[in-house]
Amino acid sequence: MTKRKIIFLMLATIVLISCGNNAKEEKTDIEIQENYTVTKKESKMNTIKLTKTEFLSKVMNYEQNPQEWVYLGDKPCVIDFYADWCGPCKMVAPILEELAKEYDGEIYIYKIDTEKEQELAQVFGIRSIPSLLFVPMNEQPQMVMGALPKSELKKAIDDVLLKKQGK
Repeated sequence: MTKRKIIFLMLATIVLISCGNNAKEEKTDIEIQENYTVTKKESKMNTIKLTKTEFLSKVMNYEQNPQEWVYLGDKPCVIDFYADWCGPCKMVAPILEELAKEYDGEIYIYKIDTEKEQELAQVFGIRSIPSLLFVPMNEQPQMVMGALPKSELKKAIDDVLLKKQGK
C-alpha cells in the first residue's frame, strides 16, 4: 500500500503541475490580449503636460500680450491646474484621460503642475486645485474650480468649447 500511495502522490503532483502550466499559458494569452487592447487605446490622444515655455507657445503668450487674451491654439482646450499630492486632482485625472481619448481631434486637454509651474498658477490666480480653464476658440476662457464628475465635464466641453447645445 505504501507503493500505491507514493505512486498516487506522484501522479497527483504531475497532474497539478501540468494544470498549473496550462493556467499560466492561458493567463499569458489573456495578458497579451489586454496589452494589445491597451496599446490600441493608447493610439488616441492623451492629456498633455505643459511647461511655462510650452504654454507661451501653444496657449497664450502673456509676456508679449499681457493685457489681452489671445489664444494661440488651433482647437479649443481644457487646462487642468493640478498638483500630484492633491486628492481631488487624482480623482479628476483619469476622467480627463478618458475625455482626451473621447474628444481626440476636437480639443486638447492640457495639464499644468502648479508645484512645478508656480508662475503659471500665479498668473491665473490659482488658489484652489483642481482648477479647470475652458478655452473656446475666439472667446474668453472660463475657469471652474473643484473636481467635477465626467458628465459635467462633458457638458462643459460640448456647450462651452464645441457649441453643441441642442444637438
